[in-house]
Amino acid sequence: MESRRSSYARAFLRALPALLIGLGVCCGRLTPSVFPGVPLFTAAPLVAAPLHSLRGTVGTGAAALAAVLAVHLGLGAPGSSGAASEAVTTAAAAVPAVLINVLVRRNDARLASARRIAEAAQRAVLPEPPARIGGLRIAARYEAAQADAYIGGDLYAVQDSPHGVRLVVGDVRGKGTGAVAAVAVVIGAFREAAEQEATLEAVARRLERALSREGIRRDGPDAHEEFTTAVLAEIPHEDGEDPRGDAGISHKRGVVRIVNRGHPAPLLLLPDGTLRELEAREPALPLGMGDLAVRPDRAEEWGFPSGSTLLFFTDGVSEARNARGEFYDPAGRLAGRFPATPGAVLAAVTEDVARHTGGQATDDMALLAVRRSEHS
Repeated sequence: MESRRSSYARAFLRALPALLIGLGVCCGRLTPSVFPGVPLFTAAPLVAAPLHSLRGTVGTGAAALAAVLAVHLGLGAPGSSGAASEAVTTAAAAVPAVLINVLVRRNDARLASARRIAEAAQRAVLPEPPARIGGLRIAARYEAAQADAYIGGDLYAVQDSPHGVRLVVGDVRGKGTGAVAAVAVVIGAFREAAEQEATLEAVARRLERALSREGIRRDGPDAHEEFTTAVLAEIPHEDGEDPRGDAGISHKRGVVRIVNRGHPAPLLLLPDGTLRELEAREPALPLGMGDLAVRPDRAEEWGFPSGSTLLFFTDGVSEARNARGEFYDPAGRLAGRFPATPGAVLAAVTEDVARHTGGQATDDMALLAVRRSEHS
């Protein structure tokens, strides 16, 4: 509905210069002495400047000038001083309109270049995870709250390893380039640790140390106040060995291990529509606040049966508000539903959040869905 209204508004604005010229002709012919049409004629190219191409803007100016002359010709006074004055006024408005159009087009080109750079940065920092790893189907989605923004402080990553498929979903405190830098640090450290560390708890400790080093390196006023909420998960391989050839590594089937560091709890969607919130039994502090922790990380194990889907998300989903200030409840909205694919799960959530907020989301959202195949 929101996109339809926007398309209608754009169509109206693009047609507005022609409407102004037509209205100016009517005013000039019907009430020449009371409501002269020259203000409408001069407005037409100025309105066209940011909305149309250079050719369209020049054409609108020429059409407005021709309309001025046509009106006075119809009144039988094409050579009057009024006709000359209105023609000069209209032409004087058309010239800056053309200049405005040129500047707008240059700014659009710069913006398009910035978008391409942002898209490349997003692909580099948040690459799309594989659609399939073993018996798992995976989908990820990043939704920026700000139009034309591509990446912020939300993150996700999936890594196959000798110990199972490991993943992280997180949210860095703060915005801007500092948050993006922290995202790169967390994901880089995660990919290395996921390969090398034998336990999920050890992966979390590596991320903690990486963020601590980043804080020391930056040494800014907020360096020691930054933290990252994150949930790490490990899904053991189903066949008892690493599919890349590291044999002899046994795994427990049909489970997921989770370390939650102050992040919204993942949801487990079962094929019959049942939904479980995988709330941490022992809440832990976010990454970057390890010095304040009173207990070491402990991975919690949950059943992850065949055909079910794990949904991970950032607080841009769970803290999205509607016009009455009510938070979005992903568990309540998904209960009893079971979209056909992981991608359909993410589409259903993001579309539902957009309806809940009326398209006025104030925070970025990162979502990751993992489904275990029925035959696993």
